[in-house]
Amino acid sequence: MVNDHNIIWNNCLDIVRKNVNPQSYRTWFEPIKPVKVQAGVLTIQVPNKFFYEWLEENFVEVLSLALKKEMGEGARLEYQILMENHKATGKAMTAPVPESEEVNSEEITNPFVIPGIKKTKFDPQLNERYTFDNFVEGDCNKLARAAGLEIAGRPGTTSFNPLVIFGDTGLGKTHLSQAIGNAITKKLSNKQVLYITTERFTNQVIQAIKNNSINDFMNHYHMIDVLIVDDIQFLANRPKTQEIFFNIFNQLHQNGKQIILTSDRAPKDLQDVEKRLISRFKWGLTADLGAPEYKTRIDILKAKMELEGITLSQETVEYICHHIKSNIRELEGVLISLVARASLNKKRIDLDLAREVVGQFVSQEHKEISIDNIKKLVADHFKVPVEKLQGTTRKRSIVLARQLSMYLAKNYTSVSLKTIGSNFGGKDHSTVLYSIRAVQDLMDTDSLFKDTVNQLEKQVQLSLTPA
Repeated sequence: MVNDHNIIWNNCLDIVRKNVNPQSYRTWFEPIKPVKVQAGVLTIQVPNKFFYEWLEENFVEVLSLALKKEMGEGARLEYQILMENHKATGKAMTAPVPESEEVNSEEITNPFVIPGIKKTKFDPQLNERYTFDNFVEGDCNKLARAAGLEIAGRPGTTSFNPLVIFGDTGLGKTHLSQAIGNAITKKLSNKQVLYITTERFTNQVIQAIKNNSINDFMNHYHMIDVLIVDDIQFLANRPKTQEIFFNIFNQLHQNGKQIILTSDRAPKDLQDVEKRLISRFKWGLTADLGAPEYKTRIDILKAKMELEGITLSQETVEYICHHIKSNIRELEGVLISLVARASLNKKRIDLDLAREVVGQFVSQEHKEISIDNIKKLVADHFKVPVEKLQGTTRKRSIVLARQLSMYLAKNYTSVSLKTIGSNFGGKDHSTVLYSIRAVQDLMDTDSLFKDTVNQLEKQVQLSLTPA
């Protein structure tokens, strides 16, 4: 077995590098120094307690894998934490590490200003897919998006500090907040950006208290230039977390650092959150995200289709957006479900499949639409008596209305072609098929007629809307 700690650690790093993204590797593994290997224990040196805690919370599995492969079963990892006077202290840690294990060492007052310790660029925890380019603008989000773009250009120097983005679930709060972060990291690479959920922030506070490393924890956050905290409503009933967040907020704001917060409600409506915090949330701009209007829903769905390389007919897109009204996440869910079902069942993605999938997302009962409803709708539009659609007259306007009624009956009811034919004067199924093809052909060659069909389809869809 190799007994050189440098060789062992370098081999471990080769494994780690293959299992984490490059930014995380540079942030959390490049600063580590191997110290020694003895009796199955590899000792490594880390800059501070918070560094150790982050490794334990996020990378213990990959470290365990690497250590086991290089040193065998029963191998252990010991951390040495660099102190202000450049001494080191540590605690042996078995891989994997029990969550309850603590580091027994002296308190570090400020590990980030220790001579010789380099300021490290850390992982911003952003999803690279969330950008302004694929965040579709509409009346529902125009203010928040415009403020976000302004902040991305000059974080911390606008009047939008903090920026509080609020709205119901699934309206794009996380997307927009991370789009701001991604734009800043791209344009201003020297800025330290961090995205974190309130739940994870709270867990870090608990761990820092447990390990007696609150000072290290807060010093870490004081390094941040742009702090994005998601779902601040979960600060409720957490007085210690609120106190620590209050102090971090004040420090960052006083130093001209940018703060971006998201919530499912406006700051004034937050329950069980200290008034002094709510007061600070109101210092900047509070912008709400509303439910997207029909046109915006169409644009959003088309943007997601382009991103995923999916093609749907305009008819299918309009049907989905007509029924999924309040939640962007559900639009995405419908799209994913359509692709999955089409792939598994080897079906074509069409309007019929869209109806099946949308039905799973819309929980309310739908009104039934019958062939009689369709006949009346078409007859009213063409201003002809309903009974004429069931007769044998060959007048052009009547024939067209009859064929269009059969076309709509095929697309919006579950009855057979034979049943459709029987509702139009006893026509056989071949006549129904001919009528459907005639309508499709005319739509391809006559844009005015196509507009008429689209209008009637939207009226039919309104009849299918949940009561």
